[in-house]
Amino acid sequence: MASPRVINIHDLRRLAHGRLPKVVFDYLDGGAESEVTLRENCRVFDDVTFRPRQAVAILECDLRTRVLSADLAFPAILAPIGYSRLMHPGGEVAAATAAEEAGLAYTLSTISGYKLEDVRGASRGPVWYQLYLVGGREVAEGAIDRARRAGFSALVVTIDTPVAGMRERDPRNGMKELLGSSIFSKVPFLPQMFTHPRWLVSFLLDGGVPKLENIVIPGKGPMSLIDVTAALARAVVTWEDVRWLKRIWTGPIVVKGVLTADDAKRAIDEGAAAIVVSNHGGRQLDGAPATLRVLPEVVAAVNGQAEVLMDGGVRRGSDIVKAICLGARAVLLGRAYAFGLAAAGRLGVTRALEILRDDVERTLRLLGCPSVSALNSSYINTPKDW
Repeated sequence: MASPRVINIHDLRRLAHGRLPKVVFDYLDGGAESEVTLRENCRVFDDVTFRPRQAVAILECDLRTRVLSADLAFPAILAPIGYSRLMHPGGEVAAATAAEEAGLAYTLSTISGYKLEDVRGASRGPVWYQLYLVGGREVAEGAIDRARRAGFSALVVTIDTPVAGMRERDPRNGMKELLGSSIFSKVPFLPQMFTHPRWLVSFLLDGGVPKLENIVIPGKGPMSLIDVTAALARAVVTWEDVRWLKRIWTGPIVVKGVLTADDAKRAIDEGAAAIVVSNHGGRQLDGAPATLRVLPEVVAAVNGQAEVLMDGGVRRGSDIVKAICLGARAVLLGRAYAFGLAAAGRLGVTRALEILRDDVERTLRLLGCPSVSALNSSYINTPKDW
């Protein structure tokens, strides 16, 4: 994990590619359909350039920020990522531990192979719970009650998954077959497993495909991982659901998946304390705009009534700085830390966060900016049509 072998997130991606079978790596790395939005999320950062203040001596650079009353060591939060335990046996527990060590918040996906109580216990820092209404309101109420008692500090409601996006790499690689129970259906896809023996051994020692410990169906127990895609289609989140969640969850609610000013205003009207500008990492609607591109529109619409966060395409600390300059309070990191998790478990996540933190500090010093809180649009150039 150390330099010079790993000096940026792309190096962690390369290591993850080498460790994982194709089906698991492409699940992590891929996007929907032609992957236009996936690519644009990353490329759009090139459209924003810096305006540094030169000949400025900065003795101490303050990277801290505050999100939903939680103090963060730098403006980043670990985003919810489903199926993390397929990438590495440490899964969500390893990621939550690394987040605490880095002074950051962690967000647990509903699609988790570990019980939410175990993940909460792995971190003394802020941990949020991301909710899908898989299984209906009764199942969700059970998970919310568990999250409340375990000490999760915020509820993240994802609103952009009325159905799962068409991630074309997955059916080609046999993702459904990997997760299914039929041995015969797995046969055509087994060669890729045997060419990655370290992953295969760790996967088998970890018990194979895990149950979804936080989606507990009354009378049946935890849902099987294979059932999720069909269940999502029966669990569309509406604004009425957000109102209902506001009534039963006493903490702050974060609405994730906003790409327009209208939806941002609606989220505030329904009681959201924070909004995540997100296109689900390019995994849902291909052709949706890059999140950095619509961030200014959402920030203007919110007008300080809620905290604005952003995810999508963040691979460097300079990307984080650009998002802050455009009005985000912090960014959510997804693939950036998941590549580290896939490459080396907790140590890989730790290395990813070290790289990004150092990138942020270096960028601020080169900008002549003493703190994250001092960043604003005067430190960047944006295209005229923005």
